[in-house]
Amino acid sequence: MLRLTDIKLPLDHAEEALVAAIRTKLHVGSQAIRGYRIFRRGYDARKRGAIQLIYTLDVEVADEAKLLLRYTDDPHVRPTPDTNYRFVTRGTKGMIHRPVVIGMGPCGLFAGLILAQMGFRPIILERGKAVRERTKDTWDLWRKRNLHPESNVQFGEGGAGTFSDGKLYSQISDPHHYGRKVLAEFVKAGAPEEIIYVSKPHIGTFRLVTMVESMRNTIESLGGEIRFEHRADDLHIETDAQGIRHVRGVVLANGEQIRTDHVVLALGHSARDTFEMLHKRGVYLEAKPFSMGFRVEHPQSMIDRARFGPQAGHPLLGAADYKLVHHCRNGRSVYSFCMCPGGTVVAATSEPGHVVTNGMSQYSRNERNANAAIVVGIEPSDFIPYDGSGSPLAGIALQRHWESRAFELGGGTYEAPGQLVGDFIAGRPSTAFGEVQPSYQPGVHLTDLTSALPDYAVEAIREAMPAFDRKIKGFAQHDAIFTAVETRTSSPVRVRRNDVDYQSLNTCGLFPAGEGAGYAGGILSAGVDGIRVAEAVALSIVGMHQETYAH
Repeated sequence: MLRLTDIKLPLDHAEEALVAAIRTKLHVGSQAIRGYRIFRRGYDARKRGAIQLIYTLDVEVADEAKLLLRYTDDPHVRPTPDTNYRFVTRGTKGMIHRPVVIGMGPCGLFAGLILAQMGFRPIILERGKAVRERTKDTWDLWRKRNLHPESNVQFGEGGAGTFSDGKLYSQISDPHHYGRKVLAEFVKAGAPEEIIYVSKPHIGTFRLVTMVESMRNTIESLGGEIRFEHRADDLHIETDAQGIRHVRGVVLANGEQIRTDHVVLALGHSARDTFEMLHKRGVYLEAKPFSMGFRVEHPQSMIDRARFGPQAGHPLLGAADYKLVHHCRNGRSVYSFCMCPGGTVVAATSEPGHVVTNGMSQYSRNERNANAAIVVGIEPSDFIPYDGSGSPLAGIALQRHWESRAFELGGGTYEAPGQLVGDFIAGRPSTAFGEVQPSYQPGVHLTDLTSALPDYAVEAIREAMPAFDRKIKGFAQHDAIFTAVETRTSSPVRVRRNDVDYQSLNTCGLFPAGEGAGYAGGILSAGVDGIRVAEAVALSIVGMHQETYAH
């Protein structure tokens, strides 16, 4: 098959226009086209009112070799790559110790799934609850202000991605097409088939719940074992005669020990107690940059009009998103993060006495507000005032400081502190909401957010908002709402691994993976990393098994 890229058509084109575009591109008659499928469909909205759809098509033609030769110099006509997933090995009957996966977010879910599909019968440990029980606990905070520290937006089956927009796109390099495998497994689990071909696929929270359950059932049917409410509190590490450290087991919070030589460390970015344990055990960690700021809410209709003009509301476009960045005079960068069209701002803390915001939306994206994090880049050098010890965990101290401050500013009831954007820019407290009503539950307490972030971050956001308004008219409107504080944009720690077999730099058998370990950002990239690491674990097990029998 041939892959044709950058095929542009009007937003409301007829179905037969695709065949006509293929014929025009290849200069062939209709009889030469045996069939086609849409690999990707995106849009170009730079000209409001004249939005174009952009297609990547896989086309079956009568004389492929001849056409490839004719279009040798055309980068938009190429052979269709093979994106089918193939297992790197299969499980061995003589496997002595089963691999253990710690964490059942997107990374752990796919690591466990791939290991199960290859026949390695993984044991998956999840500190939180199964997804439906976890959902009830999460709503208990949102509705009744009751925090469940082990079952919330951060912890439980499906990970933090379950309570998000469910975005399934990433800018990672993916030469092995692992992302295609992730999307295919999601479709098998009940996701709409369109996620395979739309350029910015998303699922939404309610659909993710049923999909995660389906994938759990698949893992169990293949011999995998999933243990909810089983927190890994320690690792058993041995040092051999050559001074090399090896994982030999996992110790659970209930005192149980699981013997294993292979541990996938698929933590979320909020597993702070586990990071502390790893540091205590001498596993190589390093401080990592992340970002911090506020959630902002605008009317979704305003964002739609600003991005799409008269074509706002078109069913193929859906609710509009945005991506903004501004480089400030103080050397900081401010950017939008985790934009949720037609969504809500949610309470995402996992620790008592802290307030944390995040964004979430359903598949329909039909809530009245758009929201996104407006965040400032934070470097390890910024951690020093909060922990001057040089510890790789110093970023956690910074996060905790500002989450505790947000709890205080919100009144100490898990309400989030908030401020109208116009008042924030002007430096005065807010006393009443305007047109934009905040969506955060259990509620927003209006105040002055000047003391909700470090001075350099406040200064940077104040400079950035008028700049963003020049890109999206109305972005700095007076009664748009800021809600504080967004601290969990990514992990403040990286659990370093090598680039060959993905094992820890100083602890053999430990495979750091996903967002918490600092190797992913979002559902798709975390799932891809889970696949990558599962393959490394499988090859390590097979190699160890063969070496044992050789001797």
